[in-house]
Amino acid sequence: MPRRQQVIRSGRAELVADPDRSSSWTLRIDGTPQSYVDLADPTHLDFEYVRRMATALDLLAPPGQPLRALHLGGGALTLPRYLAATRPGSPQRVVEIDGDLVELVRRELPWDTKAKIRVRVADAREVVGGATSGGYDVIVLDVFAGARTPAHLASAEFFAEVARVLGAGFLIANIADGPPLRHARAQVATIRTALPEACLIADAGVLRGRRFGNLVVVAGTTPPPVAALSRRAAGDWFPGRVESDLDRFAGGAAAMTDADAVASPEPPAGLFSVRP
Repeated sequence: MPRRQQVIRSGRAELVADPDRSSSWTLRIDGTPQSYVDLADPTHLDFEYVRRMATALDLLAPPGQPLRALHLGGGALTLPRYLAATRPGSPQRVVEIDGDLVELVRRELPWDTKAKIRVRVADAREVVGGATSGGYDVIVLDVFAGARTPAHLASAEFFAEVARVLGAGFLIANIADGPPLRHARAQVATIRTALPEACLIADAGVLRGRRFGNLVVVAGTTPPPVAALSRRAAGDWFPGRVESDLDRFAGGAAAMTDADAVASPEPPAGLFSVRP
């Protein structure tokens, strides 16, 4: 199976070809899968949590309507490519802290030059802090340092800035956690200090705290389309569930501040198997 490897700032990046789809590649960093892209069909999404994030992008505005999008975390630009294909003309900014990774993806997995995608090498929090109030319709938060989300992107102060930049828009955030979901519960409580109308999308086993996985938060100052999200999640290749009772889910967890925020937990050893 074709592989391309390069040492980047974040670690060792590896591009692994999909044996079943000649135009598709998985980006791994230090063995952790970070992105999957199909260069011929950007609407083909392999990771189930990414499909759930894409579903939110589909439902937050009428079909085909451009969205002003800020993507915090670049990887191989899976969702920016998807949004460019499904909502042509969407002005998008992607923030990725690893310039070596950006150059690797630009060279090996180039995106459509006609898409209005601008990539900036910078820290996500610094970019949000300097952004115009109400400047974006949607912010996609999917930042990992290795296999963990950094603590400085998990605090109430950070999400207050996100809310300022969104105005009436929505945050779509990926949270990785496992039993007993302590981090996810705290993150939900933290996000809702600034964006109180929210829901979660995840596999039922992950939502119940039975295994490690990804939980997608959709949050804003107005209610997200819970019914439509529920229908789409239930009809996925790997059906998911939408949780809208987030008071119950958070279970009284305290919001995290800059003084006490922590990174998301390490995944269990052996969670990501690498095929030889």
